[in-house]
Amino acid sequence: MGVISNGTTLLDAGALTSSLTGSMTLIKTLTASSSATLDFLNGTSSVVFDDTYDRYLFKFINMHPATNGADLTFQADTGTNTNYNITMTTTAFYSENTEASGGGGIGYSEDRDQADGTAFQQISDDIGDGNDECSSGSLTFFSPSSGTFVKHFISLVNGYHEGNYSQAWHHGGYFNTTTALTRIRFKMSSGNIASGIIKMYGIK
Repeated sequence: MGVISNGTTLLDAGALTSSLTGSMTLIKTLTASSSATLDFLNGTSSVVFDDTYDRYLFKFINMHPATNGADLTFQADTGTNTNYNITMTTTAFYSENTEASGGGGIGYSEDRDQADGTAFQQISDDIGDGNDECSSGSLTFFSPSSGTFVKHFISLVNGYHEGNYSQAWHHGGYFNTTTALTRIRFKMSSGNIASGIIKMYGIK
């Protein structure tokens, strides 16, 4: 028996309807190989980053830096602009634990946030460049093409810190513009992305 509210089926045969949970559509997969940047541009190479979806999700899989201690970062731009310097205000906090379970903790990071800054936003910290070291996680954008509101995002990325401990970074913020975002760029804070995969999804 289904649960119906105001003519809309909310629950049917014990499952939530897709209209409530949101359906994910894979838009684009980019694979790094000693790459300086990984770019997603609306209207290019089958990338959609407009009002087709109200949320866009980027999944990072085993992002491995060429330079020890590099951070995974991102920025956005509008229209045909390619400066990647849109003003954003962000927050950043982390939790961590060493392999020896001797240095666990949680804290806010003032040196990882921005207050109307234009730099690339760090979403991981000091990833090791050892053969088994990398960082993985996700980044979600909300209504990036809105002509009314600022553009919110949240991220959760876990990394193998160069100091041999697990570090989970939580970031949130907004691009302080009412102009539609049309492109996203990912890069390491230093050196290339040696390897890794970024998958872009649209969510309705």
